[in-house]
Amino acid sequence: MKKRVKVTVKGIVQGVSFRYYTVQMAMRFNVKGWVKNLANGDVQGCFEGEGRDVKALVDWCRTGPPHASVDEVIEVEEEYAGEFRDFRVR
Repeated sequence: MKKRVKVTVKGIVQGVSFRYYTVQMAMRFNVKGWVKNLANGDVQGCFEGEGRDVKALVDWCRTGPPHASVDEVIEVEEEYAGEFRDFRVR
């Protein structure tokens, strides 16, 4: 079943290649969408794909790359739209 989730990742998540690693993991899990830095220091992403693949990427975000320190991941499920062809940094 297809799924769409928007996440906000809080903690030390900028300046640690979080977006770069998220793109790599999204490709690994075959998830489409985007990831971006927010002005307040958080990272936000929108993930679409098979439910298990989206869940795997969200679960990865709870730890992130080696130098990240994730405090919280806010996860909001949205209606699947199928609007993305790939995964990219915004």
